[in-house]
Amino acid sequence: MSRTSPAEFSTEIGEIRTHNVQPLLHEIRHALARWLDTGEATIIDLRSLPMAPGEEDELVETLGSGEIRARLTALGKSDIIETRFPGLWLVTHYNNNDEVIGKFLEVCDMPPILKAQEEDIRDGLERLGTELGTL
Repeated sequence: MSRTSPAEFSTEIGEIRTHNVQPLLHEIRHALARWLDTGEATIIDLRSLPMAPGEEDELVETLGSGEIRARLTALGKSDIIETRFPGLWLVTHYNNNDEVIGKFLEVCDMPPILKAQEEDIRDGLERLGTELGTL
């Protein structure tokens, strides 16, 4: 009976990357073009995409910050940041422990979360009328 040598394995430890940042940037470019051509908004859920550690940070750094930054405080905080590419917004939602519970890229003129709801406007109008009546 012949003897075979044990199998040899080579293990390399290095940076594991998905290489999804570049394709995602192309998807964003197409979404911006589609928004301009048709008015169709796009929402990309960053938490649903396979990304290696550091790739989300790389993407956010590449997108940068534009002129508008808003913080919403309703049912937890939300940060809405215009990227350096107008029409592309980074929207991050936090729970009460300041843990990220959702992170999205939105291609639109303004994320819907920032738009005042008609019911809220009506309530505000009523309150203003009441306050004016007491002056």
